[in-house]
Amino acid sequence: MKKITRRQALGTTAGALTALGLTAAAAGATSAAATPAEPTTPGTVDEVYQGRRIQITPGGGGHHGGHHGGHHSPGQPTVRIDGRELHIMRNADGTWISVINHYETFADPKLLARAAVRDLQGAALVPFGGAA
Repeated sequence: MKKITRRQALGTTAGALTALGLTAAAAGATSAAATPAEPTTPGTVDEVYQGRRIQITPGGGGHHGGHHGGHHSPGQPTVRIDGRELHIMRNADGTWISVINHYETFADPKLLARAAVRDLQGAALVPFGGAA
């Protein structure tokens, strides 16, 4: 029977654990990926991301008759996470920020909503400004 050194055993173990870790990471990336639903209106997003439902509806052309209690400006999209509105703001440079994270900007509301889901870490989104 051939004896192996401790260094060889540790090297083999480290290699096996690395392979398992890469496999698990690939599987996790697949399961954590967004599951899009079929949008009905251009610009509409309705997807499940990390177990949370993200819905984005494009802003209207400034109409106020169909106001749904949102805190956004006319023409700005409405972003909801699990049915609760996420207050978002557009910066002068065209990037977006939210009340969840004012310090990181995002190219579009969908990326912003996904980042908010990650930052919430499973916590419920509470209404902005004390509204129920």
